[in-house]
Order: sequence, then C-alpha cells, then structure tokens
Amino acid sequence: MTDRTPVRRGLLTVDGATLHHEVRGEGPLLVMMPGGSADAGIYDAIAADLADRWTVAVFDPRGYSRSPLDCPVTDQSPATHADDIARLIDLLSPDGAPAALFGSSSSAVVALAALARHPGRLSRVVAHEPPVVALLPDPDAGRALFAAVREAFRRDGVAAAMATMAAGLAPQEGEAAAPGPEDAASGPEQAAPGQERAAPGQERAAAAEEASAPEPNPAPERAATREQASSPQQTPSPEQAATFRRMHANLPVFLEHVLCPFSGYVPDFVALQAAAAQLVVGVGRDSRALLPAVAAEGLARRVGAGVAEFPGGHIGLTEDPRAFAARLREVLLAT
Repeated sequence: MTDRTPVRRGLLTVDGATLHHEVRGEGPLLVMMPGGSADAGIYDAIAADLADRWTVAVFDPRGYSRSPLDCPVTDQSPATHADDIARLIDLLSPDGAPAALFGSSSSAVVALAALARHPGRLSRVVAHEPPVVALLPDPDAGRALFAAVREAFRRDGVAAAMATMAAGLAPQEGEAAAPGPEDAASGPEQAAPGQERAAPGQERAAAAEEASAPEPNPAPERAATREQASSPQQTPSPEQAATFRRMHANLPVFLEHVLCPFSGYVPDFVALQAAAAQLVVGVGRDSRALLPAVAAEGLARRVGAGVAEFPGGHIGLTEDPRAFAARLREVLLAT
C-alpha cells in the first residue's frame, strides 16, 4: 500500500463532543487510537500499510485537533473515551461485527477501559505500554511523577513539563530493567525468540532518549526527524507538518487534563481477566526499563494476557511506522 490510499473522512456526534474520523481500506474493522497529544494524522503511514487487510479507522480524540468539545475542557475520563470508541464502532460496523482495537500509551489505557466496558464489540485489543501507575511496584512514586509534570506545566509551561517527564522516566544507574518476555504472562503473543536485549548501558541511553519525548509521542521536531528516517522524504510533507502543529497545540490539554487522570486510572481487573483471551499487551523492544513497559508487563501478569514485543521503544510507532505496522499485522492475525 502507499500513503495515497483513499481516505474517507467524517464527523460523529458523541456525548459532549464531535469526533473527526478517517477511514481507509476494506475488510474487518480496525480502530487505532492516538495517544499523548497526537491525533489521527500520527497513523497515516501505518493505516495505509494495513488498509489492504482491514478497514482502518483513526480519529482525533475528543477535545483534540478537529474533535471539539461542546463545552470547556475538563479532566478527561478513560471510560468516556472508551464509550466514544463504542459509538465509532457502531457507526462503522453497523452489522454488529466486532472490531480490533489498538492503543498506545494513554490511548492504551482507553483500550483497557473499552475492553472492560464493551467486550462484545471487540475481537482483539492491543494495548501498547499503558502507563497505569497502579500496576507499578511503587504506585505512589508514579503518581507523584505525573503530578510533578502537571505542576511543572502549570508553573512554567510545556517545555518544563517535558523536562520533568524526561528526568522522571529515565532509569537510574543500577536500576533493574523490566522483566523480559519470558517472565510475562504466557499467551499466544509472546515476543519472538532470538531477539537480543540491549546491554544495560545502551538500554539506559535508549530509555533516556524515549523519555525526552512527550508522553507518548515526540515533539513536532523530533517526530519529523523520526518520520524522515523511515521515509525517502528529506522534509515533512504538508500533511505531516500540519499533524505536528496540531500535536503541539494539543499538549496543554494533554498535560493538564489527560496525563494524571489516565495514568491514575485503575482498570477493572475482573473484567479484563474475563476477556484476557481478547487482550494482547504490547511492549517496546527498547523501552523495557521505562515506567509504561513495567506497568504493561505487570498488567499482563495480573490478568493473564499475552505479551507481544514491538520494534522501537515507547513511541516505536513514530520511530519506524512500517516496521511497527508489520508487527501489528502479525499480532492481529495470530490465533
């Protein structure tokens, strides 16, 4: 497929908002949720690659970019965003066929809420590194970190918040890495054998690099650099540049109204255990020492879900979209 795959755009009225959504391809429905400050544009390359097998739907979350709220923005709820997903599936799958769902970082939290609240509407859910602090060895430290990020934003702005995030997420010297795939819950989506882990020093450097990006997507300049690395283009396309500008404009909403409520969300573990066969927990090959991957593998152990390793780190979907899409294809087609 190419990035010129035809795109069908529409608007969906939901409770308190209007969702901008984009649809490519034909076949079973796959809904991809952007995380952090991102919107539908972050998935352009991945959606084009997967549109040969799925009807791929992407969208701007409520309150972001082209999905305005009906009233001033307040703290957001994963449950409300999960209900938005159910409404989008109802629109795009009117015959009632269940959809596959992918979310990364903050949108992976929404994926967990959607599976708990609407299991019958979902066939497979891939939740890539949901930063749920309740699943950390020290939840209070995780809550304190994200509260400090929000306070830095309130006091000194976006750049200060990002610096606080970077410092808090980078693993310290001597800190143990997260358990490898062999230690996570068993299931059909174990990481492929034979993949080598980075040496401790390399892993710390990669983790610090990951942490310097907004949670979970890079700042516009970093995103442009990474997108170019996997593309013959030397400069961002007009569409990419527009996406980066929208992402940057969304950061205040993310930092003030999404980061703490989403990271502080406590999943319905009983419901997720009951739906564990539908759930795959994704972790980045290069980010296993970071808070979101530690939480993700804790989730897999807690509910008995399978684990799949993805290329790159916490923001691997922007580092190498084509490799990430190829791995997601494998995970979605696995039985």
